[in-house]
Amino acid sequence: MSDLFSGRLSVCSKLCYAIGGAPYQITGSALGFFLQIYLLDVAQLDTFYASIILFVGRAWDAVTDPTVGFLVSRSRWTRCGRMMPWILISTPFAVLTYFLIWYVPSVEQWKVLWYLIFYCLFQSLQTCFHVPYSALTMFISMDQKERDSATAYRMTAEVLGSVVGTAIQGQIVGGAITPCLPGNLEVLDNGNTTLLGSDVNISHISLDETKRAYLIASAVICVLYVLCAAVLFLGVREQEGTEPMSFFEGMRMVMGYGPYVKLVMGFLFTSLAFMLLEGNFALFISYTMGFRNDFQNILLVIMLSGTLSIPFWQWFLTRFGKKTAVYIGITVSSVLPFMILIVCIESSLIVAYVVSVAAGVSVAAAFLLPWSMLPDVVDDFKVKNPDSSGHEAIFYSFYVFFTKFASGISLGISTLSLDFAGYVTRGCSQPDAVNLTLKVLVSAAPVVLIFLGLLIFKTYPIDEERRQGNRKLLQAMRDSNQDSDTESTELGSVV
Repeated sequence: MSDLFSGRLSVCSKLCYAIGGAPYQITGSALGFFLQIYLLDVAQLDTFYASIILFVGRAWDAVTDPTVGFLVSRSRWTRCGRMMPWILISTPFAVLTYFLIWYVPSVEQWKVLWYLIFYCLFQSLQTCFHVPYSALTMFISMDQKERDSATAYRMTAEVLGSVVGTAIQGQIVGGAITPCLPGNLEVLDNGNTTLLGSDVNISHISLDETKRAYLIASAVICVLYVLCAAVLFLGVREQEGTEPMSFFEGMRMVMGYGPYVKLVMGFLFTSLAFMLLEGNFALFISYTMGFRNDFQNILLVIMLSGTLSIPFWQWFLTRFGKKTAVYIGITVSSVLPFMILIVCIESSLIVAYVVSVAAGVSVAAAFLLPWSMLPDVVDDFKVKNPDSSGHEAIFYSFYVFFTKFASGISLGISTLSLDFAGYVTRGCSQPDAVNLTLKVLVSAAPVVLIFLGLLIFKTYPIDEERRQGNRKLLQAMRDSNQDSDTESTELGSVV
């Protein structure tokens, strides 16, 4: 599908590569937006146990990234490549564990252990998919422009994947939302609800319907996961790279490389901000703003806006540079105004939709820019360390590790904060302390984290001039190696 390393990638190859990134975002958006509210209102777990599941699952997920990165870096080349076998083998097990996350076991005592086990298993198996897929960027082309173009295709597909995940989960589940419990209702031990002083059960059937809706949504997502993995496997040809360096030597060199550390730390803070917003947005829209029946549509608007703005950001970073795109994309393009405005205005559905469109523009920038800048750091490292090789999986595995680490922290802090504030499971309304906590989690905290991230980005050293210089140096190095190989071949023929 693609030419050799120095050649151009066909549109078909770029599309197949991009589609391979969709499963991570489809499942990620469904889990990010809905898992917390699912554990609290459908599985009816205590907020403390829900926070433990979310934090431990993400922490375990983060730990597995360097481990998988090590194993991938030591993998031998096969007929399918070095990365592709990981993607192929992990897929069926990943979809099975994902489906079981959304099943509510009938034995109450096993719920916490059930969700903890299958959430951790899914995160591990998805890591076996995502780390090799991310590193694959460096093995589809050696041309910077081609990689940037393929990354833009990938980001468009991933944002579209988030739209699909949000749409499937939101629309299917939204049609069977578990009704809230007014103050004169109590929850019985068997899961029914009844009016105080009455023997009339009113919501048992609706709760069962909600559980069934979550299972249907997860089944649809599992089918899409398998289809996307198949398109990636059949449509992308991985090019054979150099032999990998020692993992621990590579880790020492990578983690001590200044531009990489600054990039990772900057996006650690901005990712933490966006994940705080993502993890609590459904609860904020449902309870604080009072749009319980509309939150899935508001999420869909954000994702659609993000998908449509990806081509704009690809043009912008090409025209003005990636550092400029970071500042404009995350601040001026409205995520900060959105987070401030959404908590200051009176509850207005129209205003919520308008600012959601603006927020989607920043979501697109947050998707595109990190993965577009990382190959530049890898190239810069190659220029500074021309004798090193096989370090790509290490760069990408630790990059994913810090992103997931931020996600684990955000989910754990969020759910524990709601627990301390007195969150009421399936309540029609929440105490003032909970509403205040949600406002902090979707506005004040993300604003502070984004400003910290932008301050770190100020020190990021790879600007457009340096990036273009690296591109010329790498091309010269490749040409030199090709000339050496040609001379060796000719000499061998003479001998």
